[in-house]
Amino acid sequence: MSSRAYEHPADRSALVALRKLSGFDTVFKALSGLVPERSLRLLFLSDSVRVSDEQFPHLNHMLRDACWILDLEKVPALYVTQDPQPNAMCIGMDEPIIVLTTGLVELLDEEEMRAVVGHEVGHALSGHSVYRTILLFLTNLAVRLAWIPLGNLAILAIVTALREWFRKSELSADRAGLLVGQDLQASMRGLMKIAGGNHLHEMNVDAFLKQADEYEASGDLRDSVLKILNVLPRSHPFTAVRAAELRRWATSRDYQRLMDGHYPKRTEDRDASVGDAFRDSANHYAQSVKQSKDPLMGLIRDLSNGAGDLGGKLRDVFTGSGSTTTDERPQGSGDHGSQEQPGSPASGEPEDGPNP
Repeated sequence: MSSRAYEHPADRSALVALRKLSGFDTVFKALSGLVPERSLRLLFLSDSVRVSDEQFPHLNHMLRDACWILDLEKVPALYVTQDPQPNAMCIGMDEPIIVLTTGLVELLDEEEMRAVVGHEVGHALSGHSVYRTILLFLTNLAVRLAWIPLGNLAILAIVTALREWFRKSELSADRAGLLVGQDLQASMRGLMKIAGGNHLHEMNVDAFLKQADEYEASGDLRDSVLKILNVLPRSHPFTAVRAAELRRWATSRDYQRLMDGHYPKRTEDRDASVGDAFRDSANHYAQSVKQSKDPLMGLIRDLSNGAGDLGGKLRDVFTGSGSTTTDERPQGSGDHGSQEQPGSPASGEPEDGPNP
């Protein structure tokens, strides 16, 4: 199986383009020689527990099962590290390693953990660990160089770009986790626990997903701007949004085709079309804008369709007055599609909190 089978359109287009650049990975790794990868490996080897048949055997079984389902030939090393914060990540330049915190292991049940392990194996198969390691390194470097204004700004620009890509990659990895676990409810519960802790009897998946609907639709244009500002420093999309996006994909024709055994092979990756990948990404964003309930997306729709009263529209969306929904607009303003929730763009970076 090629990782293209489950990669989110925005993530896939970036990865296909990078893979098509001759020698990109070689140059990228050469430039990343400053990354203390050997030090990281020694750190986990000396101060964490390596999963095996003798240690955390149930996690070892999940890992091997995930690699078999996703056709990842070389099984990555998996470590459990003492940290009460639920977290997981896949890092490494030459060979990926997966790290789970004790907080995460203690929080999730077996089926929920299976989805998380599949999520991390998906990162490994997609080659995300290389760029993830660079992101961690640059984030730490930016903190150290905060006293150098220009140098810090240059690094932060790269970090911001990498975070934008990595947020898309999380949506891809969520899909890989579902392919491994093949239990949508378990994936939903896992994301809900990451958001609200180990109080499953006090939570409800349907109510949690309604939060994503409310988040997408509520507020005015000011709230739309605040949403962008809130997500910029994060490496992960918001948890409720990830859950809604995963549920939408699980009910799609693409997912059903994968489950029926129809998927691209890695032997075909060399012939993958960059143009097709970018078209898929563009179509995804166009559909998201068309279906979105967000006031900012509504304004973009109106501008693209030549809204008549632009001044009034701007006033309404900034102040929350008036209507931004298609059902209440005059007939002449056009029908912009259904009002279903859009496909909002989905391990863990320490500064982001509990987000495997």
